[in-house]
Amino acid sequence: MSPRPHSRPAHSRPGLPRSARRRSAALAGTAVLAAGALLLTGCASDAGGSAGEAGETGEDTTIRVASHMTPMTDVVEVAADVAAEDGWTVELVQVNDNVQYNRLLADGEVDANFAQHEPYMEAFNAEHDAELQALAPIYDAKVGFYSRDYDDVAEVPDGAKVAIPNDASNEGRALAILDEHGLISLADGVGFEGRIADVEENPHDLEWVQVDLLNLSSAYEEDDVALVYNYPTYIARVGLTPEDAVLLEETVDQRFAIQLVSRAEDAESEKIQALERAMTSDEVRDFLVEEHSETLLPSF
Repeated sequence: MSPRPHSRPAHSRPGLPRSARRRSAALAGTAVLAAGALLLTGCASDAGGSAGEAGETGEDTTIRVASHMTPMTDVVEVAADVAAEDGWTVELVQVNDNVQYNRLLADGEVDANFAQHEPYMEAFNAEHDAELQALAPIYDAKVGFYSRDYDDVAEVPDGAKVAIPNDASNEGRALAILDEHGLISLADGVGFEGRIADVEENPHDLEWVQVDLLNLSSAYEEDDVALVYNYPTYIARVGLTPEDAVLLEETVDQRFAIQLVSRAEDAESEKIQALERAMTSDEVRDFLVEEHSETLLPSF
């Protein structure tokens, strides 16, 4: 894994240096974060006469859904239009980190959230004695490793720093990708549950840098970090897509699909069932395929 002279990947934008793309994308990313700081955004279409009639009788037809950033928030908006046809008003509660959406749901401030995979939700349940329940997988994000300085993983030198998430569920997924591509060997049977302590063979002496999921895009900019694990939602902040990854996950485990989540006690309620129908509608599937096929795969 000795360094080779840098060359432009075939998918790079012609005529635009990698550094210029990063500066341009950083400005766009700042705008995304600013938008994400808005706590509450109504996203539903007018529910029409049926919702108005229900409201007059005192029936609660509003479904509050916490989410984080695009494309998750976009999916909620599409589902809102679908649900409105049945008289439901879906209200998006937009948060700006990976903690608030579960706290709001556990505390009863929202009815559901759409921002995480099931292992991440299970870790929250265990840590906070919560009873959240994954209801339906909506899409699988194309995750992998990115490099600012290398166009091929074979160029990454021995002893290089590799940035991976510091939460257990995403740490295991990142290590599993490296194991899948032969850069490391994990202990038998750990699969996506692996931890750094489970790395039995590290022939290239990779050095681990554990970073909060939201800060991995910043780690990409660090001079001494050779590989960075990330989701397309976050790596978009520096102008990259899965086409720019030097390693992509090959084996899709649907446990890591981004899920619709509610409190377990409400999972069978009329409100949550209506939301699930809207989130798994043909309209949402078509939106995912037509608008986001570069970064994800529908999982329903």
